[in-house]
Amino acid sequence: MDHRKTVTKKTLNLFSGRHNAGLASDVAELLGIEVTEAHLSQFANGETHCRFGTSVRGSDVFIMQSHGSLDGRSLNDSIMEHMIMVDAARRASAKRITAVMPFYGYARQDRKSEGREPITAKLIADLFAASGASRLISIDLHSGQIQGFFNGPVDHLVAMPILVKHLVTYGDDLVVVSPDAGRVKVAERYAQQLHADLAIVHKRRLKGVKNAVEAKDVVGEVEGRDCVLIDDMIDTAGTICSAAELLMERGANSVTAAATHGVFSGPAIDRLKNSVLRKVVITDTLPMSPDKQFDKLEVLSVAPLIADAIQAVFEDTSVSKIFDGQNQN
Repeated sequence: MDHRKTVTKKTLNLFSGRHNAGLASDVAELLGIEVTEAHLSQFANGETHCRFGTSVRGSDVFIMQSHGSLDGRSLNDSIMEHMIMVDAARRASAKRITAVMPFYGYARQDRKSEGREPITAKLIADLFAASGASRLISIDLHSGQIQGFFNGPVDHLVAMPILVKHLVTYGDDLVVVSPDAGRVKVAERYAQQLHADLAIVHKRRLKGVKNAVEAKDVVGEVEGRDCVLIDDMIDTAGTICSAAELLMERGANSVTAAATHGVFSGPAIDRLKNSVLRKVVITDTLPMSPDKQFDKLEVLSVAPLIADAIQAVFEDTSVSKIFDGQNQN
């Protein structure tokens, strides 16, 4: 046998961190594989350790982790765990390492809004590159320019197809509402997909005060209409709840909030429970612990999106074709 002509068989390995392991299991099931054991553990002083349970030499490795807090582990813990797993794969001679981050930590720190501030979203990209990631996959980044922070391919997935499929069941007289001027472009794409009208909540953010928003006015016709507020994430829920109140004051028939990432920090759950919102629709990019569940909440799965993207990357086919190019806007 001429060994120079030996054809190597591509193998796919999917690993998961401990934050949102359930989503990784759903993705693996759709791919017809199992999540490979990473043997993650914690030393007494809090340091994270991992040891892959199988050889990954020459393998196409996908390491999945959402960046957030869960079960006493912080967002920073989840990012560090993710990078440690990437480093383990690099040192185990993986052929290609893709870091899959359904929710990208520090994405909101994508520019200097005031003097002497860091651009932490860029730092995160640099850290993953230094760890050994050759490619990133993420969903609905807070701003598109983050794709350029990483010096390698970035597959930017969008949850819009999943959210739109759900929202069409809310009736045919919807108004898609952007909660602020920065989200207008995204809201416009949703309005086109839903064949709905568009409205904008004009708000003023109080400079120098974190998580403080003053909603002001509505541009567009919402009286007697069913409104859907669109955003990339709901964190403390201040923006969404104040926008919903304003829409109801302007005579809206109902208001639903739809967002990709349910961060739900601090007072978010109480605010959403007690708000005028009819429903809060999010995806499972971040895990919903029992204390974050409430009656108005609807959680949709992004597992099919991630599975399709991983399959496309593994087979070297187009990821943007999955979204008909909508993820490039």
